[in-house]
Amino acid sequence: MLTQLSGVDASFLYLETGRSFGHVNSILVFDRPDDPSFDPHAEYRSRMERAVADFLPLRRRLVEVPFGLDHPYWAEDPEFDLDFHIRHVAVPMPGGRAALDALVARLIGRPLDRSKPLWEAYVIEGLENDQFAIFTKMHHATIDGAAGAMLTQQLFAEDAVVDVRDDPPPMPDADPLPSPSEVFGRAMFDLARRPRRMLKFQRRFASELFRVGRSADDRRQLRGTLPGVPRTPFNHTITPNRRFTWRSISLGDVKAVKSSLGCTVNDVVMAMCAGALREYLIEHEALPDDPLVAMIPVSIRTGEEEDPWTNRVSSIFAAIPTDESDALERVKAIGVTMQESKHRFDLLPADLIVEVASLAPGRLALQAARIATNPRVAESSVQPANVTISNVPGPRDLLRLGDAPARHFVPVSTVVDGQGLNITVQSYRDTLDLGLVSCRELVPDLDHLADLHIEEFERLAALADVEVVPTGQ
Repeated sequence: MLTQLSGVDASFLYLETGRSFGHVNSILVFDRPDDPSFDPHAEYRSRMERAVADFLPLRRRLVEVPFGLDHPYWAEDPEFDLDFHIRHVAVPMPGGRAALDALVARLIGRPLDRSKPLWEAYVIEGLENDQFAIFTKMHHATIDGAAGAMLTQQLFAEDAVVDVRDDPPPMPDADPLPSPSEVFGRAMFDLARRPRRMLKFQRRFASELFRVGRSADDRRQLRGTLPGVPRTPFNHTITPNRRFTWRSISLGDVKAVKSSLGCTVNDVVMAMCAGALREYLIEHEALPDDPLVAMIPVSIRTGEEEDPWTNRVSSIFAAIPTDESDALERVKAIGVTMQESKHRFDLLPADLIVEVASLAPGRLALQAARIATNPRVAESSVQPANVTISNVPGPRDLLRLGDAPARHFVPVSTVVDGQGLNITVQSYRDTLDLGLVSCRELVPDLDHLADLHIEEFERLAALADVEVVPTGQ
């Protein structure tokens, strides 16, 4: 059965270039159990063999519309091959952090094969401390961060829904892929219905604008502009090459700091990032006078979606006080700017953006994406943000692969032209894992920037009179 991608889903395909890739990723780091016969690859493959029958996003592939006249469709892959998607690798001895980071950096710098379901998984052995990892790479067109966390929870939770019977369930029968003429006919039918949907959208949008317009404060908020987005060393055209690294801090320590300072966990995380970026730019003699602007992804899931595996994500744009020299003042400033940005975001329903993206014809959306990803545009135009910073709530319960408990759940995001740095923070049990991704040429010293984040958190903890607990990563 054909299912058309939403406009938001398709946009992650259109924005993909030879330098910028649309997949999002994660790393689960496991402690190997005492059982000498434990085989991480065999255990993971067995689990996935049972999961693919129940999780449609793992089996569906793209079907393009002839001439790109409309957004592509999903169809079940009649030639699905699990062994194509699951790979088994090892890092060189002694298997330290740098070796894992380098491997992941190479893997995220390669596009996914669009003739197959858009995901890959790597079972990575040879890590120090008798650990192994599972690196998962899935295209954003297939799934968003919140849905990805939900999928991970269902696959690896101690009470996982995946059946552990000796015999895996039979794979559902998949119809042959439709012919180009069949896809073209379906697309023409969908396009014929679009004007009616557009009229309905226009009425709703006008109604929302009228509601906001009745309040002078809301009008000012809706028109409110962020400070000018300044240029930094990482706000240029990117290359396909990546750097990746990660760090961990205690979630309990973060909560203790937020309680002492009278703010939120997110305020502490954002202030940590602002302080680290400020110090990094000072060291490079590149600190702008104006504050940097962060793009902050926001899930707009309600839990009532008909298709839980489609993208339900929007963004908040907020100034972060990299122009403030005092760490405690940065925490206060973050609280104010985040409240203002969230209020501005709440003025119009976020699903309006999702809806208008679906109404744009596929060819028009593709042409707009090609213009936006032109290297000359990235260098000459004003970017909407300097950096992406995301703080994602992850699983609170233990994740396992057989008898192997997961120690870390590390987010690995993506970068785009004009924004060669991404900082994503994810909680897992009592830990916050920070995943940093950059263009290799724009931020070659990413490890140092990661260390600056830890130093900034320790500075905040000292000001809050909180003793930092080592995470044992």
